[in-house]
This record gives sequence, structure tokens and C-alpha cells, in this order.
Amino acid sequence: HVQLVESGGDLVQPGGSLRPACAAPGFTIDYYAIGWFRHDPGKVRDGVSCSGISGATTYYADSVKGRFTISRDNAKNTVYLQMNSLKPEDTAVYYCATPCFGTTYGGYDYWGQGTQVTVSS
Repeated sequence: HVQLVESGGDLVQPGGSLRPACAAPGFTIDYYAIGWFRHDPGKVRDGVSCSGISGATTYYADSVKGRFTISRDNAKNTVYLQMNSLKPEDTAVYYCATPCFGTTYGGYDYWGQGTQVTVSS
């Protein structure tokens, strides 16, 4: 059974940083392409980032390129999204999902419950 559990969302000021985490109990993340998408109510869902199988390749939406970094800790079976220089338009619920295909939203078989990121002064 594939389960994804997000954590680490919070309220942060513009220019701040957060590092949400996606834990994957019960399966080995090294065999999966895992990514993040986000959804702010009233807006379309966006593919944010994707880490290919074994983390060999990474993909980022243009809106986050240079500010966000996706990484894996295979020992902890966890995927992270380091978010720097946060902007109010980054406000959304962030979900991790698998499999991912570049920065395209959709095609996921599994996703978590999401973690809220709010960027506001």
C-alpha cells in the first residue's frame, strides 16, 4: 500500500524559507519518480517539481526555478522541497505525488493529504 504523508507547511513572511517533507512509509522511494504539486482554491493546480527515479533528474516549474530545490533522503524514505525567497503567490496547499512527469500536473496514482504553505506579512 503506497502512502504519502506531507508535513512542514507553515505561515511565513515574504522572502522567507520553508522545507516541507513527504514521508513514504511502506515503500521504497528510490524506485519511484516523486514530485510536488500545489493548489490554491480558485486557481488551477500546478505541477511544481519532480524528482525522477533514484533522483537522477529533477524538474522545476518556471515560477519556482532558482528558488525551490527537491531532494531525497533514501535512508529516511523522505522527499523534501526546500523553498527559498517565498512570495505571496506561492501560497497554496502543497501535495507530494507519484509518479510525476516533469512539471506536468496530473497522471498521479497516489498523493498525500497536503500541507498548507501561506506566505504573508
